[in-house]
Amino acid sequence: MTDSPSKPAAKLTLLKNPNVAKMFFAYLVSYTGTAMAPIAMAFGVLELTGSTRDAAFVIAAPTLAAIGVLLIGGVVADRTSRQRVIFSAEVLAMLAQLCLAGLFLSGTATIPLLAFFMLINGVAIAFHAPAATGFIIQLVDKEDLQTANALLGTARNGAMAGGAALGGVLVALFGAGITLLIDALSFGISALLVLSLTARTQIPPAAATVLQDLKLGWREFISHTWLWVIVLQFSLIVAAVESVFGLIGPAVAKELLGGAVAWGFIASGFGVGTLVGGLAGMHIRPKHPMRVASLLALFFAVIELSLAVPLAVPWIVSAAFIAGFTGQIFGVLWYTTLQTKIPEQMLSRVSAYDHLGSIGLAPLGIVAAGVLYESMGYRFTLLVAAALIIVPTLLVLCVRDVRMMTSE
Repeated sequence: MTDSPSKPAAKLTLLKNPNVAKMFFAYLVSYTGTAMAPIAMAFGVLELTGSTRDAAFVIAAPTLAAIGVLLIGGVVADRTSRQRVIFSAEVLAMLAQLCLAGLFLSGTATIPLLAFFMLINGVAIAFHAPAATGFIIQLVDKEDLQTANALLGTARNGAMAGGAALGGVLVALFGAGITLLIDALSFGISALLVLSLTARTQIPPAAATVLQDLKLGWREFISHTWLWVIVLQFSLIVAAVESVFGLIGPAVAKELLGGAVAWGFIASGFGVGTLVGGLAGMHIRPKHPMRVASLLALFFAVIELSLAVPLAVPWIVSAAFIAGFTGQIFGVLWYTTLQTKIPEQMLSRVSAYDHLGSIGLAPLGIVAAGVLYESMGYRFTLLVAAALIIVPTLLVLCVRDVRMMTSE
C-alpha cells in the first residue's frame, strides 16, 4: 500500500468544483439527519412497546422494501436520469420522515404504521443508492473518482459522527418525533442541492426491455469474480452490522451503558473514524485494492466484540472509531474499483445487484438478532454477529481474483 505523491491540500481543491461542492454539502446535510433516524426509531419503538422484537420488525422494514425494488431502481437510473431519480428519492424520504415524526409527536404511533412508513423509506433507498453510485461519474473526471468518493464519504461520515451524537442528545431531551422532523428537513435541503447540479450528459444504454436490462446487468455482475464474491461476503457482514447498529447496540446501551446518550457517542465514534478514514482514503493507492479492502473488513467486528464484554463506553467508542476508519477506506476502494471496472452505461444496474446482494439478508439478521437477544442474551447475539463478519472475510481472502485483481 502506497500513498499518492500529491499533497493532501491538492486533493481538497476538488471541492472548488461546484458539482462536488454541492454534492458534498448535500451529503453533509442529509446524512446528519439520517444519523439521527436509527437512534430515534430504535429508542422510540423501545419506549413505545419495550420489545426488541417489535423494534427489529420496524427497523428491518426499509431494507425489506429496498430488496423488492432495488433492481428496478438500477434500471430506471441507467435508462432515465440519475439526477432526477436521486431528487425524487430524497423528496419521497422527506415525506415518509415527516409522517413518522407526526405519528410520534401526535401520540398515534403504532407498530404497523411505523413499519409502513419505514417501508416507504426503503423504496426511496432502493432508487437512491444505485443512481448515486452511477451519478458520481457524471460529476468528475475519471482520474478524480477516488478523491471524489473519499470527499463524499468524508462528508457522509463526518455528518454521521455529529448526527449520531446529536441524535442521542435530541432523543434524550425531546423524543423521537423532533429528531425525525429534523431528519425530514435535511432530506428536503439535500433534494434542492441535487437538483441544482450541472452534470455531464448521461450515456443511455441500447434500447431494451426491462427484463433485458436486468439480464445484461446480471451478466456483467457475475462476469467479475471479485465482485460477486465480495457481495456474497457482505450479505452476511451487513446483516450482522445492521442488527448491531439498528437494534442490539441501542438495546445494550439502554440496559447496561446509560441509554441513548451513550449510544449516540458510540455511533459518533464510528462516524469520526469514517471521517478520518475518508481523508486517508484520498491518498491510498494499493496495487491490489480488493485484497487490502478485504483485510480491512476484519476490523468491522471490533464493535461487536467490545459490546459483548461490555467494555466501558470510552473503549467501545474507540472500537467504533477503528471500525469506522477501516470501513470508510474499504468503501472508497470499493466504489472507485466499481466505477472504473464496470462500463458507465451498466453502472447503476450492476450497483443495484451489489446493493441487493449486500442487504439481502439484513432484514433476517435484524429480526433474528431481536429474537436471539430476548432468548439467548446480548453476549451470545453479539458473538454470533462477530462470527458473521470474520468467517466470510477469511474465506473471501482465499479467492485468487480477490487477492490478485489490480487497480490498473
